[in-house]
Order: sequence, then structure tokens, then C-alpha cells
Amino acid sequence: MNDFLLWGGVIGPALLAEALLARYEVLAYGAGWRAPVTELPEGVPYARGAAPDSPPDAYLVYLDGIGKRRVLDSRDGGQLVKALIAGAPELRVLGQVQPYSPLADPLADRPVWAWLRRRIGLLLFLHNVVQTFVAADHRYRPLYNRAVGSQIATQLRLAGYRPDSGVPVVLLSYSGGAQVATGAVDELHTQLRCPLLLITLGGFHNGANDLTHAEHVHRLTSASDRIERVGTWIFPQRWPLFRRSGWNRADRAGKITVHRLDPATHVGPRSYISPTAQLPDGSSHLDRTADTVIAAIRAHLSTTAAPRHPLP
Repeated sequence: MNDFLLWGGVIGPALLAEALLARYEVLAYGAGWRAPVTELPEGVPYARGAAPDSPPDAYLVYLDGIGKRRVLDSRDGGQLVKALIAGAPELRVLGQVQPYSPLADPLADRPVWAWLRRRIGLLLFLHNVVQTFVAADHRYRPLYNRAVGSQIATQLRLAGYRPDSGVPVVLLSYSGGAQVATGAVDELHTQLRCPLLLITLGGFHNGANDLTHAEHVHRLTSASDRIERVGTWIFPQRWPLFRRSGWNRADRAGKITVHRLDPATHVGPRSYISPTAQLPDGSSHLDRTADTVIAAIRAHLSTTAAPRHPLP
């Protein structure tokens, strides 16, 4: 009875409110009612890894899954970011972008959500799930793409990126972050005119966003990843029948390379980012994922190296 009262009296209305208000942020951004947050909390760097006094080989922006609710990395995302920084010191890595907030406002820092987090933590995840579908909705997608693309561009500039420098930007996205990453391509191209490489890890996205300005897409997937597979089923733009969708046009252009990370799952103790699940060679799933990401970036850089504009 108590469980029924909890769901009916608290969680039910909260979910209804979330469904009704999920579009508020993107509409507030479009109407100019609120300015996006640009400053980070004291002590949080704009980027980690390669030193800012000279151009790194590439800037890597990590767009976390639905567990992202603060400026700091989520537990799993933090492990992956640390592994990438350790394995590829030539990269400058940004993990602070808020994929599920067009206003770049960390969810856990909002008073109401902080209260809910202490009592009904599941709602924080459901909020980000709903935001993923708002980002995929054709009515809001262009505005959402522009909002988060601008957020990424701003954070890259604050981390030292110079437009027209020729330094590549890598968008590494996990789960629902892939919807945001694919949507940010056009805005990043417009604002920074940067070479763009996309890497999706268990990417959950609708396949509608135009990838013309992405140089290549690496899709890291697994046959045991049921959540990514659901995305390929529920979004028609991911079906081969819809040949004109952004995803299918990129595939026909040879821009998409698939990397199999079987038997990794989307989440849980055998996930892509698990430091304990072991492969036959003794390495962990986390090790393999980080190595695959680094190898894809280095291979891409070696084949697309071009002169860059020097720093003044």
C-alpha cells in the first residue's frame, strides 16, 4: 500500500510534470528567456589532458549517457575519460558538456531536483531520457541541435580551441549522447569550421540529423546491447528503407565504420565501460573500449593530417 501511495502520490505526478515541462528548456533558449550557463564551478578545468599552451592533436568532447546530471563526469563516463587521458595524452578532453540541457544547466544543481535526487533518484534518469526524445522530435530538433551545438562550441573556445585552426574535434558519445552529437555537427561546423570526427558508443539516436559536415563516424556496438538495438527499431530514419535520412546517406557515402565490441552490454557489470568484465586476453571491457576509441582517432588523424594555422 505504501509503495502504491509513493508511485501514485509522488512519482506519478512528477512524471506527468516532467512530460509536460520537458520542452521548457529548449523553448526558453529559443525565446531568449534565459542565457545558457558558460562558467564552470571553481576548481573545475575547461579541459584535461594535453597542455593548453600549444595545439593538441585533437580536442575530444565526451557526451555522456543519461546518467549525466552534473558538470563532473558520471561514474562510468569518468572511468572512460580517465582511461582516454592516460592512453592518449596528445588529446585535450572536455567532459563538462550537459547533453540533456539546452541551457547547459546541470540537473543535480537545481534545488528541486537536488531534493528529488535524495528521495527519488530514478527521476533524474527519466528526465534525461525524456530530453533525448525531445532532441529527436522533429518539432524541437533544430533548436535543440543549435542550443547544444553552441554549448559545445563555447566550451571548446574556453578550453583553448581556435576557429579555423584545423585542429580536429572528436565527439565521443555514449548512449543518448549520440542524439546530441549527431545534432551538433552543423552548428560546430558553422561556429568553428573544424574537422569533425564522431564516435558513438552504444549510440541511441534517431538517425535524422545531417552528417554531411562530419568527416567520419565510428559506431562502437555489440550484439548484446539491447538498448542501442531498440533505437534502430523505433526510429524509422535508422531503417534502410529511409534512404534519404542523414544516417543512411552517411552510410551510403562510406562514412560509417562499425566496430564490434561483443559481448559487452549497454549497462551493468558487463557494459562497454566495465573495468571488471574481462575478455579472453585478460583485458577489461573498459580497456578495449578506450583502446578502440584511441586507435580510431589516431588512424583518422594519420590519414587526414593537414597544415594548421599557428598560434600567434
